[in-house]
Amino acid sequence: MPETRQPSPPPTTTPRKTSPRSGGGWLPHGYRLDTHSHPQGQLLYAAAGALATTTARGTWVAPANRVTWTPPGFDHSHRIYGRTDARLVVIPAELCDALVAHPSVFAVSPLLREAFLALTDRREVRPGAHERLRAVVIDELTATPEQSLHLPEPRDDRLRAVTDLLHADPGRTTTLTELGRAAGASDRTLSRLFHTELGMSFHRWRTTLRIHHALVHLTDGRSVTDTATECGWSNPSSFIEAFTEVVGQTPGRYQAELRDDAQ
Repeated sequence: MPETRQPSPPPTTTPRKTSPRSGGGWLPHGYRLDTHSHPQGQLLYAAAGALATTTARGTWVAPANRVTWTPPGFDHSHRIYGRTDARLVVIPAELCDALVAHPSVFAVSPLLREAFLALTDRREVRPGAHERLRAVVIDELTATPEQSLHLPEPRDDRLRAVTDLLHADPGRTTTLTELGRAAGASDRTLSRLFHTELGMSFHRWRTTLRIHHALVHLTDGRSVTDTATECGWSNPSSFIEAFTEVVGQTPGRYQAELRDDAQ
């Protein structure tokens, strides 16, 4: 999914500043919202489908069981995967300190899902109803651990050479030693850089990259077996295990929920 990455170098144009309002609607596969920022916080929930949010810190992917949080002032862009029911809840700047100060992704409980749908679907029939419901959302998110499908991007040129190769072909089974030859660095140096710059091992970073691509393939209707093969797993069982660990549900269940939401 290389098209979701933050461009390097960044664009010379100043990102747009927007002041969105809460609401929702269906967006087509491939829809993009270019780099922008806003003075309020933003919770973007895919009630069906999936979306990616990219900042200078990397890319976050949110399937239908997670919500993306972007604090005020962060330049970011969005891309939609699959026909997506996108729900936006704006958090006033004065309330944002209750949530984490960096972009993230949180799991969506049944209560949170209903709150997002109510805030974006229903007309406010009693004064203050939406404000009270928004307070419930904030309370729930402050008690919910981050579950970020976050793919950080490096600054070091040697490490970027490696990640560029993997972005171009996430299914490649090349070892870190072999990648290092192409990047002009030893596997020991690269392993250290993955930990110090990106906060994770080479294996974890590549697995997260592959899960990003797997979510896109599954959203597009590819089979679990074909997705496993195209994304670099040697067999469907190992793919199912890795996907379930990261996403919190099996790829089959993820696709079943997509079909249910589309009906």
